[in-house]
Amino acid sequence: MSNVAAFVKDLTLPTMPEVAHELIRSLNDDEIPMGKLKETIAKDPALTVKLLRLANSARFGVSREVSNLEDAMAVVGMAQVRTLALSACLSDAFPVAPGLNRDTFWRESQACAAYAQWLASRMGADSQQAWLSGFMVRLGELMIVQNQPEALAAIEQKPHYPGGRWEREASLLGFTEGQITAEMARRWKFPQSIIDALESSGDPLAMRPFCRLSGVLHLAELLATTDVDTSKDISEVPQELLVALQLDREWLLAHMAEAREFAASATVH
Repeated sequence: MSNVAAFVKDLTLPTMPEVAHELIRSLNDDEIPMGKLKETIAKDPALTVKLLRLANSARFGVSREVSNLEDAMAVVGMAQVRTLALSACLSDAFPVAPGLNRDTFWRESQACAAYAQWLASRMGADSQQAWLSGFMVRLGELMIVQNQPEALAAIEQKPHYPGGRWEREASLLGFTEGQITAEMARRWKFPQSIIDALESSGDPLAMRPFCRLSGVLHLAELLATTDVDTSKDISEVPQELLVALQLDREWLLAHMAEAREFAASATVH
């Protein structure tokens, strides 16, 4: 048993509702009918309300009120409805530990998800899988704090710098939040592609063969933890990672404003 598996073995994992399990199973089905997905989501009235609120948000700019689930799915899109519904189930299932601001934690998770989606869409990759993986990657930190609450201060120490949280987690525990999230995803039977990406998100260049989604998650988290629109942001990104992702540093710098605008509009407050 790996160190990560042993760590998670003794933890009490959040209980996922049956709706979430059905949504996870549907991630492996690209041909799921809209009616089946609607039937699954409708089992959870609170989840339905959240999706209606999302469909009516400024993010989608609808000209009339969206009042039912079918219309919401038409506005948001089936693929995005599925990942957003699952992310809502996850955020409800995970209590945020004392010492972490709940709103800030989930807003930062959404920002990482949005950067991952933006990057994946520019690379011709699965943008919804990238969004969901990006949203999930920090869940492992919540499990770390559940098991070792005294570690929170060290992990979240200021000042923050891109990649610093992974380094501190690896130093304290020997593994990162993404590896813990991957182990949880494995137990919940997420698609293997998401598990692999989460597992190596802290050090994607160490994985052979290289996993592009893992590299996207790593880069998305680096971008999500920078606040200033300057070239210094991009200088923190390893050149080897950009080469592996077939991205140009100058192109990334030129498109940072677009990426930040996308992340801001995709974050539901």
